[in-house]
Amino acid sequence: MDHLLLLVLVTPLLGSITLVLLGHREAAPEINVGFSLVTFIASVLLAVEVIAQGPALFIGQYFFADSLNVFIAALTAFVGMTTSLFSRPYMRIERDNGRMTGRRMRLYHSMYQLFLFTMLLALLSNNIGIMWVAMESATLTVLLLVSIYRTAASVEAAWKYFILSGVGIALALLGTILLYLAAARHFGIAGDALLWTNLQAAKAYLEPATTSLAFVFLLVGYGTKMGLVPMHSWLPDAHAEGPTPISAVLSGLLLNVALYAVLRFKGLADGALQNGLPGKMLIGFGLVSVLVAAFSLSRQKDVKRMFSYSSIEHVGLMAFTFGVGGPIATYAGLLHMTVHSLVKSAIFFSVGHACQKAGTQIIADIRGLAHVSPTVGCGMMLGSLAILGLPPFGVFSSEFLILTTAVRELPWAAPLLILALGVAFATIFSRVQSMVFGDTTAKPLAHSPALLPLFIHLGLALLLGLYIPPYMHAWYVQAAHIITG
Repeated sequence: MDHLLLLVLVTPLLGSITLVLLGHREAAPEINVGFSLVTFIASVLLAVEVIAQGPALFIGQYFFADSLNVFIAALTAFVGMTTSLFSRPYMRIERDNGRMTGRRMRLYHSMYQLFLFTMLLALLSNNIGIMWVAMESATLTVLLLVSIYRTAASVEAAWKYFILSGVGIALALLGTILLYLAAARHFGIAGDALLWTNLQAAKAYLEPATTSLAFVFLLVGYGTKMGLVPMHSWLPDAHAEGPTPISAVLSGLLLNVALYAVLRFKGLADGALQNGLPGKMLIGFGLVSVLVAAFSLSRQKDVKRMFSYSSIEHVGLMAFTFGVGGPIATYAGLLHMTVHSLVKSAIFFSVGHACQKAGTQIIADIRGLAHVSPTVGCGMMLGSLAILGLPPFGVFSSEFLILTTAVRELPWAAPLLILALGVAFATIFSRVQSMVFGDTTAKPLAHSPALLPLFIHLGLALLLGLYIPPYMHAWYVQAAHIITG
């Protein structure tokens, strides 16, 4: 399986190097799609092998894959591939509108592939230090992508992202060092104390006080990347000012990878502490994030900012769910991670083209999408209903499991979750309804929008709401078992 893992990692890296040279050419979007497609196929083949044969180490002990990280890697590669399809006409329209130049197109395409590489490296590395380096590299690539329009607002958003993420990643580094020190008592001063597989096998021997402190720093550090409140303020600005394809991968990929890191560290801390502290911290941060994000939605005038707060709400819901723990809650959290990635990226696909048609991101100025482009309007409405948890979409299934588990395990928290979800439903539905229907002055786009990825994502989210294939169910069960230990 070594060759498959190498193909997963080398393909986007090679794609980035290639697009540094060719990213300004007319065929650059198709080249971007080609590399993304190869990465996705390789990730699926790797996932099939890992599910069939069990967890495996690769290239010595440098990389490893199990049902948890190979699942998220496949999801990452899939959303990366479909977003590259969406970005083909989107970025060409941006170029025709004068917002992108040849140099900026080169930067966009090369950094897009490099971003995918850093995400996959963080997921598949067996070394917590290398994972930290990969997350830091992702910070730099996103910084360049958010500021790519070179407007005052985009540069400000990029610097805000850089400063807050820089602080977060520094705290994560401190937490990584503390965890290494907690493991050094068992392993000695050696690189073996940085390997996930070794730490997982020896988690009961980690020094408890140091491990507890390490988890606090790691949760706050990687929680900044997740967009947990109160470390969330970079996320709405980055979504609003960067290209829409980057909004799609930020919500669909970066938040998942940061959550993955927190879940791995939570498993280690649970094994060392045996007091439930990590879960309680996730519940607290998650619940506050859900409430703050839901009540912030009504204040948003920019459509991309509005849906970025929806992402904060849902990542908070995932953090809460994984904090509750147990087989059912963890299964629900994994399902919610999947459907949120699919649906939220689909929403940004529709939002991107809607903003291009209207020439603005201001909600009040976007009207009549159902008339000027029925498919874009239909996609936005269906995506919004899906993310709001309307049956039979998969978000309804995952949220139903989350709420029923909360009623059983934490009855005091269930009313707060229901209140937040109700407020979010009322706010987003009313805003989207006004954008889809009514009179419009929008004009057709110069390039046909890429709507196939949008409806593929929504179709998969619908499927997961109606029927979870046995193979995927077994996958979720295995991954849930890894998280719960």
